[in-house]
Amino acid sequence: MSDSIVIIPTYNEKENIEQIIRTVFKLEKIFHILIIDDGSPDGTATIVKTLQQEFPDRLFMIERKGKQGLGTAYITGFKWCLSHGYDYIFEMDADFSHNPNDLIKLYKACAEQGADVSIGSRYCNGVNVVNWPLGRVLMSYFASVYVRLVTGMHVQDTTAGFKCYRREVLETIDLDRIQFKGYAFQIEMKFTAYKCGFKVVEVPIIFINRELGVSKMNSSIFGEALFGVLELKWWSFFRKYPRKLNE
Repeated sequence: MSDSIVIIPTYNEKENIEQIIRTVFKLEKIFHILIIDDGSPDGTATIVKTLQQEFPDRLFMIERKGKQGLGTAYITGFKWCLSHGYDYIFEMDADFSHNPNDLIKLYKACAEQGADVSIGSRYCNGVNVVNWPLGRVLMSYFASVYVRLVTGMHVQDTTAGFKCYRREVLETIDLDRIQFKGYAFQIEMKFTAYKCGFKVVEVPIIFINRELGVSKMNSSIFGEALFGVLELKWWSFFRKYPRKLNE
């Protein structure tokens, strides 16, 4: 048994999926993994099914038809993990841009150091990004600056997708009201946790651009984030956010 599960959304990750699963399972702490696969035509799900025979009690998968967006994948995963009793629920990419060893640091931040949400941050200790073109680094960094200015959150890496949530956070947030699917989903979840009164902390990591497979990033995802932040701020004037239970 484990109190922790890592959600990994996949679409065409056959080059990475087996290695990322085995790397997580070799960590000193026991983590379970939930794969959310959006109908990968490259056979990603088939690889996972083969590995499930080796790890029947630690590796789980939900298969969906077609690409339905990162946000809906995580919402589906959150609900599954809550219903199965996990206390610490993680988001992580399949492509090793997030170092699985850092799962331990994110876990300790929540389980031992009082955080409700811990973020694997590229920008809380300088700029720690490897093998990204300069233009993409600048775009990502200044996107976070923009989000901080609009929302008032004291988070350096507002678009980060490497996170740990205590279950209370996901139980408190109305997951069915989360609107966005791409980069703006990551911002919306942080902003909602912040507005609900949860303690959000950043843990410095080094982000390494994928070596295998194809990036899913495109201009529409950045566009959603740009305008989505303004929508989030506007909604916040009218929406009543539930508060954490011990407040």
